[in-house]
Amino acid sequence: MSRRRHKQRLDPAPFDCQIEDLASDGRGVARVDGKVVFVADALPGESVRAKRTKGGRDADAAQTLEVLEASEDRVEPGCPHFGLCGGCVLQHLAPAAQRRFKQQQLADAFARIGRVTPEQWVAPLEGPIWAYRRRARLGVRHVPKKGGTLVGFRERGTPFLAVLERCEVLDARVGTQLQAIGALIDGLTIVDQIPQIEVAATDRVALVFRVLQPPSREDREALRRFGKQHDFDIWLQPGGIDSARPLLGDTPLPRFSPDGGAHQLELRPTDFIQINGTLSEAMIARAMDWLGPVRDQRVLELFAGLGAFTVPLAAAGARVTAVEGEAGLVARGRANTEAQGFDVDWHCADLFEPQGDLLQGEWDSALLDPPRAGAREVLPLLVERGIRRMVYVSCHPATLARDAGILVHEYGFRLERACVMDMFPHTAHVESMALLTRTDDGAGD
Repeated sequence: MSRRRHKQRLDPAPFDCQIEDLASDGRGVARVDGKVVFVADALPGESVRAKRTKGGRDADAAQTLEVLEASEDRVEPGCPHFGLCGGCVLQHLAPAAQRRFKQQQLADAFARIGRVTPEQWVAPLEGPIWAYRRRARLGVRHVPKKGGTLVGFRERGTPFLAVLERCEVLDARVGTQLQAIGALIDGLTIVDQIPQIEVAATDRVALVFRVLQPPSREDREALRRFGKQHDFDIWLQPGGIDSARPLLGDTPLPRFSPDGGAHQLELRPTDFIQINGTLSEAMIARAMDWLGPVRDQRVLELFAGLGAFTVPLAAAGARVTAVEGEAGLVARGRANTEAQGFDVDWHCADLFEPQGDLLQGEWDSALLDPPRAGAREVLPLLVERGIRRMVYVSCHPATLARDAGILVHEYGFRLERACVMDMFPHTAHVESMALLTRTDDGAGD
């Protein structure tokens, strides 16, 4: 016998409520008749009129219809698509208040998950709030009823692509050309065979078209003309990430400076780099300041990627051992450091299942930049290798808090400093950084 799922019945009537807090996803939190309601586009301290959009056993979701009493932190969104496009959720909140919200998210995670408190909160890193995004994955879909091919991000709360004229947070070289890219695809024979485009906008703009079918000769010529007209490097990706190739064989690789200095790193446009270039440079400067590398200091760098931290560390005279789990990134990272004249000891290893003999020797300090899963599995190895000073760069407050708690309570480290980095303005995404130092006896709680 099939079992039917009974949907929660929604009261269609608008209701007034007082917003008490912001949830981790940027929605306002209210209590209505004793039940939690998450209200989109509402801010703490506001009185709003809202309408339920989804019901649940423990909480409902709602959308703001009218702001009855506005917060002093409310601002006018800078994008006409705000509220439709799901890319940004906090454009109605002043940038300084966004950073306070993100620091509170990190502080709550430290207290709740790690049971730790930083000895010092350092001022958040901030930078441009518009046209900051140099990496993106744009969805593509041919929808004749909506005027042709749509290029951009999904609508908020749906799987459908939003109809966008432009994107205000994308690098302006690309963000102003979404409709032109859609018009280009409309004219291709494989209009229904391009599901996404990867954007890498550094010194050059590279667009990587994921193609499920090979483009015709006419398609390739149209792509070539478009690239020349807009000064874009066109790449085609018929399979996995490693299959991406430039449309024109003599296309140079994009380059960027990790710290704003003279050293330039090459990348493939599908490689990971920090989305916000200005913030990334500030992050590296702060990490260098906190770690304090000096000549001949032994530094272990984990999750090293292309070498964005590696090169500045080596330029400071440190003896760097860099470890990364993806072989392609290791090869390109090694090529980058060698091209700059630095002797870095590169290793390819799975840092989520580290072996006991992964690295031999001892190091003075470490720099970690793990993905969302954090670095829990490799922490015992760091302790065994004598690390006493560690900068931990994080893209997820919960795993940073968890790992900081382990280091403090089990291995005798101090959570000396922490800060948030506004890498993704107008979103609820929290990037952060912490400095952990080991006490003399190395004992935990």
